[in-house]
Amino acid sequence: MHDMLLIALFAFLGAAAAGLLGALALRALRHRSLIVSLTVVSTVTVIAMFSGTLAVAWAMFLSRHDLFVVTTVVAMAAVVSLATALLLGRWVVARSNALTAAARSFGDGGSFPTPREGADDDPAELAALTRELTATSEKLAASRDRERALESSRRELVAWISHDLRTPLAGLRAMSEALEDGMVEDTGRCLRQIRAEVERLNSMVGDLFELSRIHAGALSLTPHQVALDELVEEALAGADPLARKSGVRLVGDAAVDVPVEVDPREMTRVLGNLLANAIRRTPADGTVAVHARGTDETVVLTVTDGCGGIPEEDLPRVFDTGWRGTHARTPPGAGLGLAIVRGIIEAHHGSAAVRNVTGGCCFELTIPVTQVG
Repeated sequence: MHDMLLIALFAFLGAAAAGLLGALALRALRHRSLIVSLTVVSTVTVIAMFSGTLAVAWAMFLSRHDLFVVTTVVAMAAVVSLATALLLGRWVVARSNALTAAARSFGDGGSFPTPREGADDDPAELAALTRELTATSEKLAASRDRERALESSRRELVAWISHDLRTPLAGLRAMSEALEDGMVEDTGRCLRQIRAEVERLNSMVGDLFELSRIHAGALSLTPHQVALDELVEEALAGADPLARKSGVRLVGDAAVDVPVEVDPREMTRVLGNLLANAIRRTPADGTVAVHARGTDETVVLTVTDGCGGIPEEDLPRVFDTGWRGTHARTPPGAGLGLAIVRGIIEAHHGSAAVRNVTGGCCFELTIPVTQVG
């Protein structure tokens, strides 16, 4: 037993000396390539084994022949270990360099081209890193697409607002100059026109303010329980004068008498925007219909018009800020009504959608029966 302990002690001392030197080498070379670290680890392993073996051999007073045999065996093992470490290091470094080059494209081209060569042989860690970088690249691409869409929408909004503000302002300027020069015979009519233009500007400013609150998340709701039929009746009553003026028939009903917890003022604005838009798009003698139906969990409000339909490629953009379709200059306003509709409905934890139907299109609002928060 004493001899065994002595052998273990000599082997440990020889290996420990090699391990200490290897640790110092790794610390000194910690900023170098991974292949250098792998080579050091392999070398330390071999030297530790070699040192322990020689220490035991000398302690046991092996013959010169036996010592040569042991040394040769350890040396061959060292050669094979070092060669394996070098091959492994070169392969890992090559894969790491490929990932580094691909990741650099985040800053250059803004995307991550997944390395394909040798990807099937990647270790679990590199494969996981590749998947994460690919997922991050996809998220960044989607974010850039949304940013470009928002920027395009903002540019269109600024252009349309500038156009729509210029028209009433030019009219107000002309009428005020005519009044100032005493060139207006019917001052009452001129004043009524001025008032109409001022109300139009006030409506546009109100829409912009409402939309800014929605985008800033500052829209404050005061929900109350309201019956569906009351919402429909109030919406129809508010839109009736415009419908009469345009020669459009208004019809509506609530299929079920389900109370829904909403902000009545904001929902009245939502239905008013939809009905005003539908009436302006529907030709004379056409019909605009409002229907409501519900389940235990949600209610659905629909507004159907006779506009003739919306091109399929434009349907995804209907609720975008500033969108007004192909007849961009036909209705008054700056194309903010539908964006406000979607913002208010989403603030109620609901959703807004549109689809084409025979002769027109149908706007569908889905909101939960009971609001949370």
